[in-house]
Amino acid sequence: MAKEKIRCSWCLKDDLYKAYHDEEWGTPLHDDDKLFELLCLEGAQAGLSWYTILNKRENYRKAFDGFDAKKMAKYGDKKIEALLQDAGIVRNRLKVNAFVQNAKTYLAIQKEFGSFDKYIWQFVGGKPIINKVKGMGDVPVKTEISDAMSKDLLKRGFKFVGSTICYAFMQASGMVNDHADDCWKKK
Repeated sequence: MAKEKIRCSWCLKDDLYKAYHDEEWGTPLHDDDKLFELLCLEGAQAGLSWYTILNKRENYRKAFDGFDAKKMAKYGDKKIEALLQDAGIVRNRLKVNAFVQNAKTYLAIQKEFGSFDKYIWQFVGGKPIINKVKGMGDVPVKTEISDAMSKDLLKRGFKFVGSTICYAFMQASGMVNDHADDCWKKK
């Protein structure tokens, strides 16, 4: 009989969370478009649970043209109103408008730095920070680095990128490895 893998305690809720944990969370991500999608979705989570957003992720991808920033940056009032009628996403005007603004800012950052990856990973010196995590109480909700990232993103025009959102983004994108020390993914 195969022994069950030891995982971080937060992901044991169901198979969707386990798959997200095993295949994505904490794995260093360097694809600009996927980083942009993830940052948008982390912002959509504000005030909600990640589980809610993860359940709606495919709907978000469909509604926002696969997170194609060039298309999103051109969304006008008609498209925004249509998005606000889409029951498959969180229908919050501020968050929908933020996605459009964030697309414009993301494109400007790509132009300035050559890639969003180069820009965003500079906050951790280009390599993941590996934290000691015995239990969930060892995991911060924000750090000086997420504070700096948030401040810079906000200054550039991003919305819904507070320090806590930035730290969750850093964890999800593998910029920070906060897997529990006994989790199979820690290595």
